[in-house]
Amino acid sequence: MRYEEKIRTISNYPKPGIMFKDITPLILDGYLLRKAVREMTDKFRNRRIDKVVGAESRGFIFGALVAYELGVGFVPVRKKGKLPYEVISGSYEKEYGLDYIEMHKDAISKGDNVLIVDDLIATGGTVEAMIKMIESLGGKIEGMCFLIELDFLNPREKFKGYDIHSLIHYDKE
Repeated sequence: MRYEEKIRTISNYPKPGIMFKDITPLILDGYLLRKAVREMTDKFRNRRIDKVVGAESRGFIFGALVAYELGVGFVPVRKKGKLPYEVISGSYEKEYGLDYIEMHKDAISKGDNVLIVDDLIATGGTVEAMIKMIESLGGKIEGMCFLIELDFLNPREKFKGYDIHSLIHYDKE
């Protein structure tokens, strides 16, 4: 079974004009979830990764599982005001509005090789904010890994020079 067969598209969610890619059916299938996580991990398995960073909330699912597979720590990136300790903040423009994210200041050490993992890359706003936070703490982006990439939004244009790996590509809405 192909991953795409387990991803449903929800029209006009969370606002009119957005075609939301719902990964819930895929993650409900234990076999496909495990297969996807292993495929996401395999490209980076033989590289020096110190931390995996994933954004709230679906990035927690894949990020934590990839970190587990690699045997490294997981850094949660959360919406503003959700973390209890000293934070570093970033803002970004989503395809449907402005948002803010944060991570703990001590989550990344100078020289850490970091893998960013999320369920989907669209316009790249969240990723761009994460990169700025990671690099400001002295971390180096070793790569980025996504379950889904919306090619028609050209996210790779924003991240030339970065190693990007995606399992599923959509070239149109």
